[in-house]
Amino acid sequence: MPNATHTDQTACRTPGNSDALIAENRLLRDTIQSLEQQLDWFKRQLFGPKSERRPIEPDPKQGSLFAELIGQPAEAEAKETITYQRRKGKKRRGDADVTDAGLRFSADVPVESIQLTPEELRGPEADQYDTIGEKRSYRLAQRPGSYVVLEYIRPIIKRKGTDALISPPMPSAVFPGCIADVSVLAGILVDKFAYHLPLYRQHQRLADAGITLSRSTLTHWVKRSIALLEPIVDAQLQHILQSKVLAVDETPIKAGKQGKGTLHQGWFWPVFGEDDEIVFTYSPTRATQHLEAVLGDFAGTLLSDGYSAYDCYAKQRDQVIQAQCWVHTRREFLKAEQMEPEATATALEFFAALYVIEQQIRDKDLTGAQKRDYRASHSLPVVNRFFAWCHEQRQRLDLVPSNPLSKALEYATKREAQLRVFLSDPEVPPDTNHLERALRVIPMGRKAWLFCWSEVGAKQVGIIQSLLTTCRMQGVDPYVYLVDVLQRVSLHPNSDVIALTPRLWKEHFAKAPLRSGLAHKPSDSEAQ
Repeated sequence: MPNATHTDQTACRTPGNSDALIAENRLLRDTIQSLEQQLDWFKRQLFGPKSERRPIEPDPKQGSLFAELIGQPAEAEAKETITYQRRKGKKRRGDADVTDAGLRFSADVPVESIQLTPEELRGPEADQYDTIGEKRSYRLAQRPGSYVVLEYIRPIIKRKGTDALISPPMPSAVFPGCIADVSVLAGILVDKFAYHLPLYRQHQRLADAGITLSRSTLTHWVKRSIALLEPIVDAQLQHILQSKVLAVDETPIKAGKQGKGTLHQGWFWPVFGEDDEIVFTYSPTRATQHLEAVLGDFAGTLLSDGYSAYDCYAKQRDQVIQAQCWVHTRREFLKAEQMEPEATATALEFFAALYVIEQQIRDKDLTGAQKRDYRASHSLPVVNRFFAWCHEQRQRLDLVPSNPLSKALEYATKREAQLRVFLSDPEVPPDTNHLERALRVIPMGRKAWLFCWSEVGAKQVGIIQSLLTTCRMQGVDPYVYLVDVLQRVSLHPNSDVIALTPRLWKEHFAKAPLRSGLAHKPSDSEAQ
């Protein structure tokens, strides 16, 4: 028995077993390291700050490696102090006016005046007082959402001497048989897709107001209304594809039933044009075929993240130049911050230097050739030093492939040509932040309505969000826009449907938009 034990211990110490244990140990350490990184990432998503903004001003006690590269801010112009007196102007309400209590509101906000009478003017000695002025104070108030039933009274008249009866026709509805005014249709769409209030909550609000409707009726109204808007979105997409620079991304959405108890994973592919317009196209897959179907023969610069589908699409077309996002590259280095704090800090300083230069370009209001030349003299040296530093870091013998810094360095160097595109084209931004801000409505909506029952429903979400998000970027009130367009679309010529997109609508129709029947309701004095 002792001999057998000695034999087992000797067998465990053989060189072959020792190498296997070392390899297994290394594999387990790499696995634990990877799991710790994933756990740290999830903790940051749940408990950490969501903003990626970091202070880019250097510590005054510490020098910067890029002081000579990012340039100095423009010298302050010489100023002189001038003193004078002027009469205090009358306080008026407006966009920039603030009340004594700090309440800011525009002239469009309705104001109801409440007259307060002092007790002294109500007593027997009221004639002993004279009113010599007044004070105005403001306080914000709110009314709960309310609904109104419009009653159209149409007289029936008969021409004397004939049997012909005449009655004025009802105002046309948005679509045949609809018992809802356009104000209700527009309100439902804005509440659901702009403020992410699901239909079942709107149905509860209607019930609380004493109005009995089935929830399927609301769904039917939403589907019919969005179907009227689809040609407008198609025209907007065609205009976007004429841009010289397109920004494209993808974001997931659960749409349609895949199996028992599971939903299919679909994708929204937002396409952002150079005129501040966006269209959310839907695809059941994340494959390159969707890009080919949507972008077609696009010719220009395609700005995206590092997803391989964009690279595959661009390589098949000589007329497409692929540019990639520096912020996505920066996020790869942030993943290595815990394991490689010093190297990550150096990488982040490179990125910060680039964005200091971009801020200087905006402050100087540089465009075209001036913007390109400024990037060439300031941003190009930073980019060159960044990729030289990446090459040096990749020569480190202690960097194993599983190290997140190794992955970040590989990500950046593999996409060096695409990351340099913004240096030679002043119209190309260094990142896709503008697109990510616009597509935020999709993940915010997912928190409210979670998923779409069908792929058709997902396509309809993309249609309405394309218009509402573009309205926000164009400075157009989404409710006013929908009230007008839902009535105008049936009268507008199909050949000029592009005029109904928010970008052109604000030029042609915003000054005198079509109103709902609620706006034409006669006042009490007129009714009497």
